[in-house]
Amino acid sequence: MCGIVGFADKSKDKKKIIKDMADLIKHRGPDSDGYYTDKEVAIGFRRLSIIDLDKGDQPIYNEDKTKLVFLNGEIYNYKFLKEDLISKGHKFKTSTDTEVLLHGFEEYKQDLLPMLRGMFAFIIYDIKSHEIFGARDFYGIKPLYYYQDNKEFIFGSEIKSFLAHPNFKKELNRDMLEDYLTFQYSVGEDTFFKNVYKLRPGHYFTYKDGKLNIKKYYSIEFEPDNNKSEKEWKKEIKNLLEDSIKAHKIADVEVGSFLSSGVDSSYIGVASDVDKTFTVGWDNKKYSEIDYAEELSKMINVENVSKKITKQEYFDNFSHIQYFMDEPLADPSAIALYFVANIASKNVKVALSGEGSDEIFGGYNIYHEPYSVSWYYKIPYFIRRFLGILVYPLRHHRGFNFIYRRSHRLEDRYVGNAFMFEPSETKKILSYAPKKTTYKDLTKKYYDNAKNYDDVTKMQYIDFNFWLIGDILLKADKMSMANSLEVRVPFLDRILIDTARKIPTKYKIKDGKTKYLFREIAHDILPEKWSNKKKLGFPVPIREWLKEEDTYNLVKEKFSRSSEFFKQDKIIKLLDEHKKGKRDNSRKIWTIFSFLTWYDEYFIQR
Repeated sequence: MCGIVGFADKSKDKKKIIKDMADLIKHRGPDSDGYYTDKEVAIGFRRLSIIDLDKGDQPIYNEDKTKLVFLNGEIYNYKFLKEDLISKGHKFKTSTDTEVLLHGFEEYKQDLLPMLRGMFAFIIYDIKSHEIFGARDFYGIKPLYYYQDNKEFIFGSEIKSFLAHPNFKKELNRDMLEDYLTFQYSVGEDTFFKNVYKLRPGHYFTYKDGKLNIKKYYSIEFEPDNNKSEKEWKKEIKNLLEDSIKAHKIADVEVGSFLSSGVDSSYIGVASDVDKTFTVGWDNKKYSEIDYAEELSKMINVENVSKKITKQEYFDNFSHIQYFMDEPLADPSAIALYFVANIASKNVKVALSGEGSDEIFGGYNIYHEPYSVSWYYKIPYFIRRFLGILVYPLRHHRGFNFIYRRSHRLEDRYVGNAFMFEPSETKKILSYAPKKTTYKDLTKKYYDNAKNYDDVTKMQYIDFNFWLIGDILLKADKMSMANSLEVRVPFLDRILIDTARKIPTKYKIKDGKTKYLFREIAHDILPEKWSNKKKLGFPVPIREWLKEEDTYNLVKEKFSRSSEFFKQDKIIKLLDEHKKGKRDNSRKIWTIFSFLTWYDEYFIQR
């Protein structure tokens, strides 16, 4: 795994600027660096050596040195593509997947992108025409950001690298705050920095003569195929999973695997036949998954490396971790992911992980809701809506929350696995007038695209385009790279997903289980204790910690300096209610605290 930085302008001191930018993301690639500069551009690179350790330094040039490439990621089918390109007359100097990208682009241009199997963000520069081509993978596994202000164009794997460019204007994009308070992460193309944008998954750009053009080359569609039996589906998906895991183990260094108590990582841990697994947990066994991981590792005769995270360690590293995130993320499990990546990086350079399984196989507990409460949805909508209005003042209490939530259509209430603050709540706590748009303006076009899907598939589609990109994959990349570790995600394999997206809902939610078909596959190699374990996520004791005096005071002190954004009395009230046990406000408190911590890192301390 690696990091890319670059810019296009007429700066005279390009070599110093680009090196300073690359140094800010050295954690993404501590093994070596490489640069290219001319009158028009400067591009830099930090490398974490995984394939062709001796000859894989970047940039890599074509035969006549008219084009060059920088790659962050891995192309798993590069050997197959290389054979095709050799038959067409291309000559190779290395054994890297990076060089295959360059020759593939020469042969096929942007049509190469759908041919790729892997995770990637890459830049190709044409030295003669001065055109920059950049692309991001299908699902958003690898990040790519860009800054455009007047004639300035800066790009890179992490926003923090932009801070070293003298023409970069660090300005807060306050408009992002309201949507963040709903989703708990930065949503869409915009970022918390003005004029900084994310290149969306499945998109590529060209930049030449000051003009930026962005085009989509991929988007997922769910197309249920009801012509196959459960047995046929099981056999096909099982074979594809095995093939994907095999492809994701391609490396010239040792590969390990993250391991929690869940079926996803447990399946990968067993099926991948790695030598080491890595787990973190807590002193409080109620929240810890270490016992599960150690038990399974012993059963398959694999070394399990584990660590118990203390509350002190968690908070001591929290500000540092928000810096690595680039943008605020209020997922408490991100810090645990930082620690598991840390212990893994001391043993291996590559680790497999289970991200994406829930989105593609239907694993989140809420996906079962259309079945478990189907009786309630038989009540006419206007009656449910009326009941919802009646219980609105009590909506935060158990039972009444059930009625309130189900008084809204899915399109009006589901934005993904996290829904922190409703617009009405946001309006009450902000110290300034909120913008007029809401979360529905962001999700509407996706619901329009999914209008013919059933409710389970609609939720999958929303999660694939929001939660997976903005939370799950963001923290996987940033927390692993903070520790110079490459994390690979076999469930997010294009070949696998091209088939799995056609699994009918009846094989995703069945017999009271979510992720039914995958669990049946996993049961072939896992004991039932793991294959049928209910979805847990990564539990973190935030709810309990916020009731403890030291944590309460830490958060309260941060809240007391937040008047630029929040009505302090309102958010301290949330904190006090939680401490006294009146209401579980833990996730809302954490969302605000995470933003304020991130803001201090980027706009107060730096």
